[in-house]
Amino acid sequence: MANDGSWLSDLADGITHLMDVVGAWGAGVAIAAENLFPPLPSEVILPMAGLAASRGSFTLFEALFWTTLGSVVGAFALYGLGRLLGMQRLRRMFEVIPLLKPEDVDSTVTWFNKHGGKAVFFGRMIPIFRSLISIPAGVAKMALWKFGLLTAAGSLIWNSIFVGAGFFLGEQWHIVDKYADVLQYVVIAVAAAAVAVFLFVRIRAVVRARARGPQTAVEPVDADDSAEADEPTR
Repeated sequence: MANDGSWLSDLADGITHLMDVVGAWGAGVAIAAENLFPPLPSEVILPMAGLAASRGSFTLFEALFWTTLGSVVGAFALYGLGRLLGMQRLRRMFEVIPLLKPEDVDSTVTWFNKHGGKAVFFGRMIPIFRSLISIPAGVAKMALWKFGLLTAAGSLIWNSIFVGAGFFLGEQWHIVDKYADVLQYVVIAVAAAAVAVFLFVRIRAVVRARARGPQTAVEPVDADDSAEADEPTR
C-alpha cells in the first residue's frame, strides 16, 4: 500500500512486513500485543492480516485462527494480572485513592459475578474495552474455561469482520477503518461522560459531608448521676 507518511500507514506497513516475513502467526503476535497495549489499533492490524491472505501469503482460515488465538493469549495475560491483584489488594488501593472507596471493588465484583459472561463476550467487540474487560474478569476469578470460551467467541466475530474486510476489499481496506473510528469515538465519549458523572457525584458527596461538619458527640452520662436520677424521691 502507498505510504502517506502518517503513523497509521507506517504501522500498517510494519505489520504487513511482519506477516510477510513470519507468516500468519505474526498477525497473532500483533493482536496479542494489541490486547496488552490498547492504543495499538486492531482495526488496522486485522485488515492487514486479511490483505496478506488475499495476496496468498497464507489462507483466510490461518488469518482468523492466529488472530483469534492472539486475542485469547493477550486476554489471558490481562486476566492473570487481575487474578494477581485480587480483591483485597484492590480494596487497599481504593482506600488511599481519592474519591474511590473499597466498596466500589465489592460492587464491581458482585456485578461481574452476575453479568460477567455478557460483559466478556460483547466486550471483545468494543474498542478499548476489548482489553480492559479481562482485568475485572481476573479479579472476580471467572472460571478459566468460561473466560477462554467467551473471549474466543467474541474475538472470532470481531476478527472475522475486519480480517474479512481486508481480504475482500484488498487495498481499499481503509474504507472500513472510517466506520471503526466512529465507533471508537463514540465509546470514548460515553466512557468520558460516565467518568465525569462519577466524579461529579463523588465530589458533591465530599463537599456536602464537609459542609455538615463533624457530628456532635453525645456526652456520656456519669454512672453516679444516673443512679441518683433513678433513686426514688422520699
